[in-house]
Amino acid sequence: MTDIKWEEPFCAEGNNCFRLGTDDNGNAYIAVLGQEDHYLTDTREALQTLIRDIKAGKADHLL
Repeated sequence: MTDIKWEEPFCAEGNNCFRLGTDDNGNAYIAVLGQEDHYLTDTREALQTLIRDIKAGKADHLL
């Protein structure tokens, strides 16, 4: 099992909270708060782009 180190949750106003995580191999993860066992994983760059867009209000409806 991958040992994921989760960051503090990010909660946009009126939306779900999500968490970002990384493992020792440099993989990146994203999950809805409270459902960390059901996560998405991709390259760090792809998830950073997604998170930047969400925080900028471009894609927060996806969560």
